[in-house]
Amino acid sequence: MADLKYMSGFGNEFASEDPRCPGSLPEGQNNPQVCPYGLYAEQLSGSAFTCPRSSNKRSWLYRILPSVRHKPFSQMSSGDLTEDWNEVEPDPNQLRWKPFNIPKPSEKQVHFVSGLHTVCGAGDSKSRNGIAIHIFTCNASMIDTCFQNADGDFLIVPQEGEILITTEFGKMMVEPNEICVIQQGMRFSVEVFRETRGYILEVYGAHFELPDLGPIGANGLANPRDFQTPVAWYEDRTVDTGYTIINKYQGKLFSCQQDFSPFNVVAWHGNYTPYKYNLENFMVINCVAFDHADPSIFTVLTAKSTRPGVAIADFVIFPPRWGVADHTFRPPYYHRNCMSEFMGLIKGHYEAKEEGFQPGGGSLHSIMTPHGPDLDCFEKNSTAALKPERVAEGTMAFMFESSLSMAVTKWGLETCRRLDKNYYKCWEELKSHFNPNWKSDSK
Repeated sequence: MADLKYMSGFGNEFASEDPRCPGSLPEGQNNPQVCPYGLYAEQLSGSAFTCPRSSNKRSWLYRILPSVRHKPFSQMSSGDLTEDWNEVEPDPNQLRWKPFNIPKPSEKQVHFVSGLHTVCGAGDSKSRNGIAIHIFTCNASMIDTCFQNADGDFLIVPQEGEILITTEFGKMMVEPNEICVIQQGMRFSVEVFRETRGYILEVYGAHFELPDLGPIGANGLANPRDFQTPVAWYEDRTVDTGYTIINKYQGKLFSCQQDFSPFNVVAWHGNYTPYKYNLENFMVINCVAFDHADPSIFTVLTAKSTRPGVAIADFVIFPPRWGVADHTFRPPYYHRNCMSEFMGLIKGHYEAKEEGFQPGGGSLHSIMTPHGPDLDCFEKNSTAALKPERVAEGTMAFMFESSLSMAVTKWGLETCRRLDKNYYKCWEELKSHFNPNWKSDSK
C-alpha cells in the first residue's frame, strides 16, 4: 500500500496521532484527568519500570476503549504451536527441510495464527528465557480476529507473499526481503493476498537491539535510520458478532471476545513499538584481503543474554556482496559451533549449497554438529580463479543463531513430512586430498 507512512529510526521516542483527530496527544503529561477527545490513556510496558533508562521500554496509547474491556479468556487449540521440547527424543544430526507446504485455499482456509507451526526451540516462557522458531503458512486473512504474544517478541521473515499487518500503533506492509518485529504484548492482525509463507524467530525475556559495532565505528550493518515504525491509525468499529482476541500465554493459545475493534488507538507516544526493515538496506562488511570473516559481521539484530558477547538469538543475513579475498577458500568454512544455527532462504541459491537448500525450506545445525560446504562447492571453489566476483547475487539467505541447544518438535521431525532424510549425503563423497609429499610452491 503506497499510501502507508512510517517514522524513521530504531528505539526512538516516537509520537504520532491520527490526522483525523489533531491534538489527541496530551500535552505535557501522560495521564491527564480527562484525555483529549474523551480517550482512555493506557500504558504498554515492555520492560520493568526500574530498568536503566537505556533499556527502558514503554509506550502510552490513547484509545477509544481500553483493552481491559473483554470477556474472560478460555483455552483453545494450539494446533502445531508448542513449547514442549521433550515430545520427541533429541536428534543431533544435520537436518534440512524441503520448502514447507502452503495449504491450498480450496482445501482449507488458514490464517496467520492457525498456520503457525513450531519447528524447534529451547528454554521456557514461564522463566522468561528461551527462543522458538516457527513457520507460518497461510492463505486467508484474519477477519475480526487479532493476536497478541504474552510470551515474547516475534521477528517475522516473509518468504512468499506480502503481509499487511495492522497493529495498535498503525499499519505496516511487509514484503519478502523485509522483516518486521512485533514486540511482546502488542496486538496485531495479518492480511494476506495469496498463498503466503515465512519464518518467525520468537524470543522470550529479551528484546531485539542493534549489535554493537566496536572497531567498525559509528556507521555500518543495519543503520538505525532505515528502520520504520508505523504512524497512528484507528478504527471506531463495533463488532456485534464478536471480535476475537487470541493470546499466546505460557506456550498455549487462549481466546476471548469483545464487541469492538482493538485497533482503536487514536494517538500514541513512546519507544516500545512495532517496526520493519528492508534487508536491501544492510551495509555489508566483508573481507578485502584474505580469509573468510565470521558470519557475525552480518548480524542485523541481536537479543542479548546476560553473558557479555553471547546472544540468546541473533538474526544474521547473507546478502549480495563482493568477494575479493586472495589465496582464500571463499565460501563458508567447515565448522563445529557452540551455538545452534537455523538457516532459511528467502530467495535465490545459498552459496555453500546451491542444490537442495531451497527458498521456503530450512536447515538446523545443532550445537557441535559438523557442517559446511557440500562436495560440489568445495571442489569448485578449491580450484576457482580468485578474481573479484559478486557473491549471492539475487539471493537472500538468513540465520537464526542461538546460544541455546534447540530441540526439534514432532511437527518438525515427523508431521510436516518435509524433512530431507538424504541431507547427510551431500558430504558423503568428500574425499581426502592429503599428500604427505606436498611442497609449498612458495619455496
